[in-house]
Amino acid sequence: MTYSLPASIRQEELFVVILNTPMKNWPLVQRLICLERRSVEWKARNGLHILRVSLGLVFIWFGILKFFHGISPAEEIAGRTILKLTFGTVKPAVSLPVLAIWECTIGLGLLFRRWLTLTLGLLYLQMAGTFLPLWFFPHETFSALFIPTLLGQYIIKNIVLLSGAIVLGATVRGGRLTVNAARKWPLKLNFSSPRKPAPRRI
Repeated sequence: MTYSLPASIRQEELFVVILNTPMKNWPLVQRLICLERRSVEWKARNGLHILRVSLGLVFIWFGILKFFHGISPAEEIAGRTILKLTFGTVKPAVSLPVLAIWECTIGLGLLFRRWLTLTLGLLYLQMAGTFLPLWFFPHETFSALFIPTLLGQYIIKNIVLLSGAIVLGATVRGGRLTVNAARKWPLKLNFSSPRKPAPRRI
């Protein structure tokens, strides 16, 4: 079966008519909207749990490394930072095991969701200490202004960990993520004819 269009309808006019059809009514777009809505709902349900567990694993992992001399890449800078912070009174032989226990405690508290207020407090203090080398040893953390070395990048990325911990802090008193998946297509596309249609001749 074939269909023919009136001769008065030009090709560009037909193109505009098709594009002005609401995109949310297209089957493929409807499917994508549904998938997006389900994805957002899943992230709202599980995002905070994934964030908490991943932070916990990172702290346990990096903390365990500090128990063994020469394994952790942050061992030297951490030891020198604490040594300078304490005016030379706490040697790395003492500070590194304490730091390892500190980080593992944070990780376990996050992983098992115990004493979160205290756990996050320890985390905030530890994170504050990780940024001190940027101030204490700028010649090692920056090669030029706003150009961090590999060590500097290793330290600066802790901003992400700190931000994640702040988000978790909002859940201590029952806060949670909620989702209100709108059923409206979020994009509003307006199409117009490239030129005005010629007046019909009578």
